[in-house]
Amino acid sequence: MNLPDVIIAIAAGIPLTVLVACCAFVVGAVLALPLAFALRSPRRLVSWPVRALVDLLRSVPILVWLFILYFGVSIDRFHFDPLPAAVLALGVVAASYLAEVYRTALESVAAGQDEAARSLGLSRVDRFRFVVAPQAFRVALPSISTFSLTLLKDSSIPSVIGVTEIAFQTTAISRTAGSGLTGYVVAVALYLLLSLPVAFVARRADRQLRAQVSA
Repeated sequence: MNLPDVIIAIAAGIPLTVLVACCAFVVGAVLALPLAFALRSPRRLVSWPVRALVDLLRSVPILVWLFILYFGVSIDRFHFDPLPAAVLALGVVAASYLAEVYRTALESVAAGQDEAARSLGLSRVDRFRFVVAPQAFRVALPSISTFSLTLLKDSSIPSVIGVTEIAFQTTAISRTAGSGLTGYVVAVALYLLLSLPVAFVARRADRQLRAQVSA
């Protein structure tokens, strides 16, 4: 198999790579918000169990969670297909990491900001939406961007259960066509091409947010 054919075959895994990474990020970003609030709760009956859950999710390798969902969760005739199992496993683990990012960012906002907004008569929702959240987002953005790149690379893990993304395609081509190192070099190039736009957008957004703060 010549190089163009190898590139085309491996590039066929790009859509699922992007789909898994994006869906897992959305799942993680949404689930992380209530976890972050729970971690900041002054009530130990709330914060301690959530802290234990977050630490557990972060301590166990993603591959183990993936196997638990795909091979271990079976209720009557229900069984996870590879793609939903991949998204859920990566998404739940992502939530545990992003929860810490959110918590740190929220705690970085000075308490006086919320008190000033309260004195203006803003509701709790409006205080969070217009005062706390924008400032916390500026702090969290670099960490969120870095994690999104990590998640993109971790999207290769579901190849072990048959999700036909880049890593799966690379292994299949290397075994059947004997492309050897060539296939893996192509895979590296494709991951790099996918990562660069994410890094560019993240840096651009960070610069714009810094400019708004200094203005």
